[in-house]
Amino acid sequence: MPLPATAISVYESPVDFVSKAFNGLPPEPAVVWLSGARKLAVTKLLGHDYPALRVRYWCKAGRSAWVLEEIGKELPITVGVIVVKDFIKSLQVLIYRENRGGEVATPSFTDQFNATGLTPEGDLGAVIDGISGATLSVRALTRLATMALFLHSDTGCSDGT
Repeated sequence: MPLPATAISVYESPVDFVSKAFNGLPPEPAVVWLSGARKLAVTKLLGHDYPALRVRYWCKAGRSAWVLEEIGKELPITVGVIVVKDFIKSLQVLIYRENRGGEVATPSFTDQFNATGLTPEGDLGAVIDGISGATLSVRALTRLATMALFLHSDTGCSDGT
């Protein structure tokens, strides 16, 4: 029996996303290690361990760019998040690999994250409207948005460093 075909949609390469996030002049990448208290916090946000021990990010003048991945239903979704001064400036699906739920890549969905920060409890400060048939992908993007905001503040990038 043949395996089902997977539809891979590449909307933008991670390299192009980072370049655009900094108007063509991205800073050198930095690395945040997911260990100790940070690892516990990220695990709580995601509901599971993040699959990498370290995450690369770019930070300049209070702006950070994150390229993160989370499983939708069965396959990873690659998302780019730009955070400025503790609020999401832009969230964009870069690569979508699932057969269903690709509507999460549309601006009408991703724009819901713009200007969203974290609540004092560490939750995403917006109610994100779901998409019928894409519930797991919606949840994946919501978790990644929360993770990017947490890491932005936890790395000191929000201080303008």
